[in-house]
Amino acid sequence: MALSLSAYRKYPDFIITSPAEAVIQVLLNRPEKYNTFTDRMWKDFGKIFRQISYDSDYRVVVLSATGTRGFTAGLDLQEASQGDVLSGVTGEDPARRAPRLRGYIEEFQAQLTEVERCEKPVICAMFATSYGIAVDIACCCDVRICSKDAIFAVKEIDVGIAADLGTLTRLPKIVGSFGWAKYVCLTGVAFGASEALDHGFVTNVYPSKDACIEAAMKVAVLIKSKSPVAITGVKTIMNHTRDHTVAQSLHYTAVWNAAALQTEDVSKAIMSFKTRSQPEFAKL
Repeated sequence: MALSLSAYRKYPDFIITSPAEAVIQVLLNRPEKYNTFTDRMWKDFGKIFRQISYDSDYRVVVLSATGTRGFTAGLDLQEASQGDVLSGVTGEDPARRAPRLRGYIEEFQAQLTEVERCEKPVICAMFATSYGIAVDIACCCDVRICSKDAIFAVKEIDVGIAADLGTLTRLPKIVGSFGWAKYVCLTGVAFGASEALDHGFVTNVYPSKDACIEAAMKVAVLIKSKSPVAITGVKTIMNHTRDHTVAQSLHYTAVWNAAALQTEDVSKAIMSFKTRSQPEFAKL
């Protein structure tokens, strides 16, 4: 299913463009508020990535933000404090309030998980302040890069809660040290771009935000030149592998490729090697 870019203009807190063929760019757009997430924003975030997942015009996503103050400083605490989720004790029966709060948390989790579930690889380009939800979102992405001024923090512990949108689950599986992941989540201390690189949270660091987004676009253009069947296969299989045994994942791969090997893209790719030309693959 192909959608025009006009289908993405209904989201007021985002700027969505296509800077290159088959590449879609999603920018968080509340720079005056450090791109913090409101209730409307996180719900729209999930909708956007569900749309992109089934939009055959695009093969890769670049995710970043407008402004210079930061990728996102997390949740808009001013708005959140006006609701009852962060209000603490109320007169409501705790046994009745708990299911409602659980539903809220699970819905929020599901919206961010749409990035991970999206069939298109997502490249996250972060800069400056990248707190809370920034880390949750980044952990859902396939490639993470940042500018040298990026500052990260898992700040939920400083507002009295355990991070509940995915960082505690995903971060230890991304970085090379479970102990380091516990340290940053238990203390809420900020860590910079070089420390993020050392621990494998990001793969590259760039001199500036502009350089970071430019690099993300180059990676996106390289990926989108590959077979869309193979692109989806790599992302899906590697996500499966993270949560399953080697034996289970080998079986999953065999089942997947039993279908995928029948694509015309294989013969096109082989012919391109022989002719030293760039293959052209049909939309998925």
